[in-house]
Amino acid sequence: MSARTPFVAGNWKMNLDRGAVRSLCRHLATLAREKPPARLGVFPPFVYLADVVAELSGSGIVVGAQTCHPGESGAYTGEISARMIRDVGASHVIVGHSERRQLCGESDADVRARLDAALAAGLDVILCLGETLAQREAHATASVVTAQLEAGVTGLSSDVVARRLTIAYEPVWAIGTGLNATPAQAQEVHALLRARLAALAGDAAAAAVVVQYGGSVKPDNIAALAACPDVDGALVGGASLDIRSFATIARLGASSPRPARSDR
Repeated sequence: MSARTPFVAGNWKMNLDRGAVRSLCRHLATLAREKPPARLGVFPPFVYLADVVAELSGSGIVVGAQTCHPGESGAYTGEISARMIRDVGASHVIVGHSERRQLCGESDADVRARLDAALAAGLDVILCLGETLAQREAHATASVVTAQLEAGVTGLSSDVVARRLTIAYEPVWAIGTGLNATPAQAQEVHALLRARLAALAGDAAAAAVVVQYGGSVKPDNIAALAACPDVDGALVGGASLDIRSFATIARLGASSPRPARSDR
């Protein structure tokens, strides 16, 4: 069975201008030529998406959008469809990021609608999930993240789960706070998610799915997180805007590809 190659992706959120985007892309292309052990990806704001696709063409770096609208087209002022994202050359989209869930009121059903639209348009998906601080303190982490996973994955074929889905565990209390889950906390949740994926999509699919960690990922904590057997890279926020930090995370975010075993 093929190995899981860790995936280090930068979510740029609502940051940078066009000049900074082009400069960062030039550095990223150089980084890609150094062949870091992790697969790389970037998720710029919509207005720079076509520029980034062009700048990183041929580099092997994944380019995707930060969300999409579930509709194919229509009277949805200010929205962007998955088909449009695909049309400008991007290959991926993030759905369910906690900032979208909290700030834009997206429910599990909304996230699933976006996921289905993205898959139908030919995009691969990073599905984000994670608990708030109140939920962790109430010992509800397991029930929260498994419910989010089930809402996003139930009914998808094993092949789609294995080939077109990445899971990003992002504890909400660690996003933009400077806090991060300990390696033990991250591994516990990642192992739980993989076990639940096995029940939903089969052992082979669960073993093949990349499960990223996200939440205040930095050069000084990525190595310990990446050493966990079920942590397959990272979804990086602020640190992805600095090429030195992102390059360090890319290099330390994977010691080697992980065997995609089905005998867990």
